[in-house]
Amino acid sequence: MTKIALVVSDVDGTLLTKEKLLTDRAIAAVRKLHETGIGFTITSSRPTIGMRFLVEPLGIALPIGAFNGSCIVDPALKPVEQHLIPEAAARRALEILTEFGAEIWLFTSDLWLARDPNGQYVPHEKRAIRADPAIVDDFTPYLSKACKIVGASADAAGLERCEIAMQEALGAQATAVRSQSYYLDITPPGVNKGTFVQTIAHQLGVSTDAVATIGDMRNDLAMFRVSGTSFAMGNASDDVKQQATHVTASNEEEGFAKAMETILDSSG
Repeated sequence: MTKIALVVSDVDGTLLTKEKLLTDRAIAAVRKLHETGIGFTITSSRPTIGMRFLVEPLGIALPIGAFNGSCIVDPALKPVEQHLIPEAAARRALEILTEFGAEIWLFTSDLWLARDPNGQYVPHEKRAIRADPAIVDDFTPYLSKACKIVGASADAAGLERCEIAMQEALGAQATAVRSQSYYLDITPPGVNKGTFVQTIAHQLGVSTDAVATIGDMRNDLAMFRVSGTSFAMGNASDDVKQQATHVTASNEEEGFAKAMETILDSSG
């Protein structure tokens, strides 16, 4: 394995367990990365506020990539670089999600907006990001401020069809990719987890060949493609695993910590 200078990790399904918890072994592994001089940060489809609880226990001192890397914030969560979904693309995304019957949320830089406080996935998201939604009747006033739009559905096959329809309809106007089998994320065009990795590597003056990335979903493939080393979680789908240089255990079997320990062993 190439000597690693920077690790960039996904959050849900990777760094966290199914119960949205950090394990002691994961925290210890990141601490050892810091002690070895290997940089560490996170990027996720999560909103900025949903990353706050990870900063202190992981000792994160580098910029963080929220909204699939389209919003970069410092460890205090102050914006460094932010992109928005074009208003016309945001409006079209809402139309398509409505056609497919998905539960719809809109995120601005500091708000999670929902129309139904009793939506099926609202409790799940509240637990995940440790925040409550603002309930609105109409998303229209917020379309010009949209950082991310989410379609949530328990119909995984239907959401996959929606993803394809969304990609075809929006083209280069926005990025549409599932961050979970039940979440379809629409984010700004031209920026993703891969561009976030490139940005942080450039800031640190390290080659992307010396970057290791780790994730579990298709939205993580963008960072796999630009990093010299990539780990797919054991809970990832086969197509994600096939595009990683390594496969680790699942997020319920300390897969993140085991991957970090592999990196540490190779750096010794």
